[in-house]
Amino acid sequence: MLKESTLLAAKAAYDIEAACIQEMKEYFDDAAFSKAVSLLCEAPRIGAAGCGHSGIICMHFAHLMCCIERPAKFISPAEAVHGGTGYLQEGDVMIFASRGGSTKELFPIADICRAKGVRIITITENLESPLAKLADVVLKQHVNRETDKHNMQGTTSSTALCMLFHALQAAVIEETDYQSEQFALIHPGGAVGERLNHKSL
Repeated sequence: MLKESTLLAAKAAYDIEAACIQEMKEYFDDAAFSKAVSLLCEAPRIGAAGCGHSGIICMHFAHLMCCIERPAKFISPAEAVHGGTGYLQEGDVMIFASRGGSTKELFPIADICRAKGVRIITITENLESPLAKLADVVLKQHVNRETDKHNMQGTTSSTALCMLFHALQAAVIEETDYQSEQFALIHPGGAVGERLNHKSL
């Protein structure tokens, strides 16, 4: 059996992350969020970049957008400065995820985006950070604390970022009136595809 403190730490993780999501609504900026959604709806292509845990959640977001037929791609910070930003063209949108807003690997990508006429959405806790100041829209990421006792692993911060991306996806679906029949066509695989395609027959 695990130590009592171990079980308490595991159960506390639920409370920490649940509290974070509830607190995030207090920082919801209607105007900034609306502008971000409009940019995503209008963009021919969407890029997303971050490092570490933020990068992993950006991959998830790119997939979410593809699943509602908004062409999107995670652009690795390493590959971006070796031609990867060729994916982006004028009028596209690039999302940067950086909790502190000072991830140095993202600065060159931001410079390329500005030079190419690519709009920038930055998600960060620090609204006065360099990446925030380079953005057309800034969305506030709120994190109460990470779930581990040392407050060091990207746990709650990943959940907070994921929550923002899920809110953006829900809003884009609403604004574009995306239908389940469209999703069924491009998602025939798995239990979801089977359910949707059976329903559409």
